Amino acid sequence: MTAARSAARGLLLAAVLLYALNLRAPITALAPVVDDVRADLGLSAAGVGLLTGIPVLCFAVATPFMAVLLGRLGTGRVVAASLVTVLAGTLLRSADGFGTALVGTVLIGVAITAGNVAVPVVIGRDFPGHVPRVTGLYTAALNGGSVLTTTLTAPLAEVVGWRWALASWGLLAVVALVVWQRAYPFSRAEPVPVVTGTKAPDVWRRPVTWFLAVAFAGQAFGYYAVSAWLPSVLHDNLGLERAASGGAAALFQLFGMVGGIAVPIALGRRAPVAAVAAAIAVGWAALPIGLLLAPQWWPVWCTFAGVAQGGNFAVIFTVIASSAGSQAAARRMSATVQSLGYGCAALGPSVLGAVHASSGGWTAPLLVVLGAVLTMGAATGLGLRSMRREG
Repeated sequence: MTAARSAARGLLLAAVLLYALNLRAPITALAPVVDDVRADLGLSAAGVGLLTGIPVLCFAVATPFMAVLLGRLGTGRVVAASLVTVLAGTLLRSADGFGTALVGTVLIGVAITAGNVAVPVVIGRDFPGHVPRVTGLYTAALNGGSVLTTTLTAPLAEVVGWRWALASWGLLAVVALVVWQRAYPFSRAEPVPVVTGTKAPDVWRRPVTWFLAVAFAGQAFGYYAVSAWLPSVLHDNLGLERAASGGAAALFQLFGMVGGIAVPIALGRRAPVAAVAAAIAVGWAALPIGLLLAPQWWPVWCTFAGVAQGGNFAVIFTVIASSAGSQAAARRMSATVQSLGYGCAALGPSVLGAVHASSGGWTAPLLVVLGAVLTMGAATGLGLRSMRREG
């Protein structure tokens, strides 16, 4: 019986991690071939940035709808539907012109939003007593999917073209769907209660909520902007080939896996949150500063920033959990922080593309990233101070 339970738990974990591979990979797959897409579809830099920014906007606006859908259909069915939608959006994005690509991109964004909402519910429900560890593995898998697409999309595009290269990542959704259906069959219904109300929640009147929202906005803006344009920065400034620049940028995603696992471990061992947050801010800032002052050391800067971006989620949501006061308040605070943060993050790729087009180089865009990271660090520090004052 114990062996059977262990096997069932292992299948559940495999389903969650394979699903997580699909929750960032379709977005970051575009970055290594962004110039090919721009040339083929006749887009401006800001226009092609929309194809990366729109999914993040969906994170902000579709979250309430997904919460209701989870409550009515259960996580198993919603996740299965989201994987089918990821596959459809991935194929549609590569099928025709800009309009079709835009529709496919919206489908991808809505589908991934379902995962953003569903996976924390699944982890809390199905892995009691192991939430920090499984959350760390989940964060690592998110970055793992980004590593795969950032590293391999450009080499694939050289062989089969950018359309087939992007479409091929739909195979990840197919594999995840097969495993998910074994772990969570359609016949299994597990409705999720959704807390609703007409009055503004108390967390909206707490300064810590808004400081964390600003911090998350800076983090997410920087992450999606860098994910979209780092291969182009390395290609233009250092002369790396397209395939090589995509692989180099994968360091940023790869070490996000390290941060996603290491930071929860550090916090679990009572490392001071303020010290961890300060170290993360320094590591994040190393990327834009380093690429401006010593671009030849890009592996170092990508490593530091990768660990920082992977670990910063743990810091922000640890503060939410420790300061909310109740599970209901934590859900409301988390929803507020994510909605506002992702709303700002959706602008990242387009803003960086527009600044690059207007300035003709990458100095100004990197300064924009630095500004976002410094804002993140300052807001996190103010949030922690506000939390201590309330305590």
